[in-house]
Parts: sequence; C-alpha cells; structure tokens
Amino acid sequence: MKFVKMQACGNDFVVVDARGMQRDWSKLAIAMCQRHFGVGADGLLLAVPSTVADLGMRIFNPDGSEAETCGNGLRCVAKYAWENLVAGGQELRIETLAGISRVRPYMTAGRVDRAQVSMGIPRFEAEDIPVAMGQVLDITPILDYPLSVGGRELSLTFVSLGNPHAVCFWPEPVAGFPLAEAAPEVGRHSIFPQGVNFEVANMIDRGHLEARVWERGVGETLACGTGACAIAVAARLHGYCHNQVDIKLPGGTLTVDWDGEGEVLLTGPVELAFDGEWPEE
Repeated sequence: MKFVKMQACGNDFVVVDARGMQRDWSKLAIAMCQRHFGVGADGLLLAVPSTVADLGMRIFNPDGSEAETCGNGLRCVAKYAWENLVAGGQELRIETLAGISRVRPYMTAGRVDRAQVSMGIPRFEAEDIPVAMGQVLDITPILDYPLSVGGRELSLTFVSLGNPHAVCFWPEPVAGFPLAEAAPEVGRHSIFPQGVNFEVANMIDRGHLEARVWERGVGETLACGTGACAIAVAARLHGYCHNQVDIKLPGGTLTVDWDGEGEVLLTGPVELAFDGEWPEE
C-alpha cells in the first residue's frame, strides 16, 4: 500500500489515497503510527470520495480512534490532493466528520508549501463541545471554568471547532507547565463525556502567544491546527488579542484569523517528508 509522510509545523501524518480501498483503518493506524515499529506519525489521514465536496478526509489517531477534523491534517491532504489527485481551481472543499472545510493552497515553484483552511464557526454551547450539562453553569461562552486536577487549580475556556477543546491561559512560559501530568487528568475528567483536547497558552503580546497542546487520542504534539484555532478564539473572547494572532508551538508558528463572529481561518506551512510502501499481509 503506497503512502506519503507529511508534516505541518511538526504535526506529522501518514497520508493514503484510500479511494476504492477497504481496510481495518483503526488497526492500521495503530500499526503505522508507531514511532519505533511503524512509519511514525501523529495520525493516519485518508483521502476518500465525497458526494458533497471535492474530496473527503478521515482521521485516525495513533490509538485507533477516529477524530472529527484536523487543521494541520487538512493542509497535508490538500497538498497531496492538489499535487496528485485534482487540478485547477483556487481552493479545495474537503469533507470531514465536522463538516466541509475550504482550503486555499499557496504554491512555490508548482508545489504547495503553505495553505489557509476555513475551520468553520466556533461553537460554545455546552452540548456542542460537549461538556456535561449537569456540572457547568448555563453560561455561553464558558470562560475561566475552574477545574481541579492533581492538586492544581486550572481556569479553562471551552470551545468546539468540530472537536472539543479546553484552553488554559498560563501566566508563565508554557515550557515549564507540567502538561504530561495535568493533560491526561483533564482529558478523562467526567465533565468531558467524549474527552477533550487540552491547550496551555501564554500571551506574549496582543499579536503573539506561545502554546503547547495535548491531543485526545495522541498525546502531546508539536502542533495542532484546531488547538491553535481554539486558543485564538479563547484569547479573543478574553480580549487578549486582535483578530489575527500568531501562535508559536514547539513545531512552528501558525496564524489564526477570527473576527469574533464568522469562520476561523488557519494558515501555516506544509511539507512532504517522504513516500513509501507499507507491506500488507
């Protein structure tokens, strides 16, 4: 089975043209995403047919679970599709479990090296994130919700970008935050019936912040597109930033635009690492 390995700010993926293919994708994701015994990746991305868009995308995490959407993954699949599957046009419409995203590729010497993704309109209602209704106040949006985990008091802002996010603004550099200890406890807290992606962010100034992300079903990643969008939305809701903000993640910088009402736009780099063949039994 042919595949390509791609990365977007260090968020790396195995991409497969799965049109016309049937496999146990959860099992395959577990095998391929292993760092030492497989290809190694933060997820398996499948390019699949769509009846409502130019292309469909399915996302499988390294634990075999299927995710709703992925901002960095959309850029990777768009690059793969633009250079191998489709031709022409100014943008691609890619269907995910969270809906249809528009991707505008930017090209250098005939190759896509950056892309802008429309990540949809953020949602803040508890049932849309989802957050267990019986444990939160009936307030929208839910800002600075106090959560105690492992003896730490965290203030969380909840956002859905088609998948659930809990954002914590931290007053100190995020490199010192105990993410590996706190994030799993946040993710499996009873308030989140479907788990949650956890982000910790520190404001540098009104146009820049730094962050780290713990992704549901993956663990800490070098970057996360939907996580960056959730952080930017949360920061704007708090009045910390302007409509556009650069988010520095361990793997690189992503730019997020949100006017406070419409769709969130995510822009960042994307690169091909290598291609190969996976031996099938």
